[in-house]
Amino acid sequence: MSQSTDFAQLRAFVAVGDALNFSRAAEALGVSPSALSQLVRSLEQRVGVRLLNRSTRSVSLTEAGRALLARVKPAVATLGDAIAEVRESGEKPSGVVRVHSFRSAAETYVQPMLAAFRSSYPGVTLDLTLDDNVIDIVAEGYDVAIRLGEVIEKDMIAVRLGEDLRQVVVASPAYLARHGEPKSPKDLRDHACIRWRWPGDTIYNWEFHDGERWFSVAVEGPLIVNDKKVAIEAAAAGIGLTFAVERLVAPFIASGRLVPLLEKWCAPFPGFFVCYPEQRQMAPAIRAFIDAVKESAAAAGKKVLVPVAAPRRRRANTG
Repeated sequence: MSQSTDFAQLRAFVAVGDALNFSRAAEALGVSPSALSQLVRSLEQRVGVRLLNRSTRSVSLTEAGRALLARVKPAVATLGDAIAEVRESGEKPSGVVRVHSFRSAAETYVQPMLAAFRSSYPGVTLDLTLDDNVIDIVAEGYDVAIRLGEVIEKDMIAVRLGEDLRQVVVASPAYLARHGEPKSPKDLRDHACIRWRWPGDTIYNWEFHDGERWFSVAVEGPLIVNDKKVAIEAAAAGIGLTFAVERLVAPFIASGRLVPLLEKWCAPFPGFFVCYPEQRQMAPAIRAFIDAVKESAAAAGKKVLVPVAAPRRRRANTG
């Protein structure tokens, strides 16, 4: 600010034009009132027009000053942000990054990168909350969230981490031998179903697609859990049918412990995204975490896409 550069003069003028007070503007910029006054006078000399009316008690904009302020204020803000970003890019990431993640997403994308992230960024502390509840991450004070695309707020930036997901109904061969196989989703009402509880005590209704629309079926059964792995193991033990993300039950299907059912009604839906509020300047630590999660997804063989607006279609049971 001590040098009479174009940017310094314009920044000084914008600060005074906003505050209409040299002392307050100088305090905001971290310079002395006299230095600020000199910068504004230098700008007025360059343009050959008075921009400010000054008296011992007040400061006001001239007509030319108002016109110039309206034109240059957005540009000064943009240049300031660009300079700050370049400065921050040279800083080593540090501080706390608060992350809210669905449990299965954390197992797939966060857990594998923790050791490498700690080694690369020793100054960063990750405060990681694993929770399948859909919360307002801004209101709750989180920096980043990892969740299903369909439950991402419209004003968030979202970057895809993996492919679409699909849920399937599964049961053990022993259960099917005793009770038979459901031929359509409506037949599930006659079967023992292992259900899943959303955070907040909501029992999840199983969702299917008939080729044109999504519809849900309220099932009944002897067991309700809030952990999908427990439900899968219970189904493998013959207690009943359950509904789970295909990749979680794939090893059980491959080994013959579970059999997939009603597959023609089981359609894909948006998978997991890392999302964060739109912001002019992102802290280096937050950027480092987002980049590390994207790299983890790529290493896991997942396709990482450019930021998109994630669709909102249904609420999946991914516990």
